[in-house]
Amino acid sequence: MTGAWGLPTRAEIEDRVYEIRTDYRDILEVLRWLDGGAAPELDRGERWYVAMRLFYPDFAAMPRQDWPEATRFLAEFLAAGRPGSGSPGPRLMDWQQDAPLIAAGVSRAAGQDVRALPYLHWWSFLGWFDAIGEGAFATVVGIRDKLRRGKKLEPWELEFYRSHRAAVDLRPDAGGDEEKQRLLALLDARRPGKAAATIPGERGSACGTGDRAESRN
Repeated sequence: MTGAWGLPTRAEIEDRVYEIRTDYRDILEVLRWLDGGAAPELDRGERWYVAMRLFYPDFAAMPRQDWPEATRFLAEFLAAGRPGSGSPGPRLMDWQQDAPLIAAGVSRAAGQDVRALPYLHWWSFLGWFDAIGEGAFATVVGIRDKLRRGKKLEPWELEFYRSHRAAVDLRPDAGGDEEKQRLLALLDARRPGKAAATIPGERGSACGTGDRAESRN
């Protein structure tokens, strides 16, 4: 990785250097596959396989002995180099469904519309994401948390929920079908002889992915 003030743009594994995709839009696509939103039918190993191929433009040429370390690098990159916080909590947000709310909050924190930027490193995006204060996104997440825990909503929250239920209720992902089918076809091409690779938190899991036509480094 890099020092505390650096923004990694390559992965150094053993004596080899690999290019990686670092723009926040590319990483949001990686996360869409990892969390199962893009293809719920895939098991955890298959989702990581797809994520690896999306993250590393030259993954097809990567020696298999580099896969475990490359997977760990991806996991650390997604967390912006921060120490792990243990098991993830309940799902309270969705990067795709909440995109308009997140974009508004991040853009407000950044002082500019980040969607108009040709490139923005994932770690920089996360820094602004963490700076989101009060607003529609915080309200939606707060209501979801109360509903999950069975807590009573305040009158204004109940009114908000009734008026914006479609935005509050988390729903399955339905976007990117063409890209999904292309990646699933690439994954199917590797079956049944999927090679083993280490996934964070597991041993002997399979990893496999699909290339992306465009990359932003």
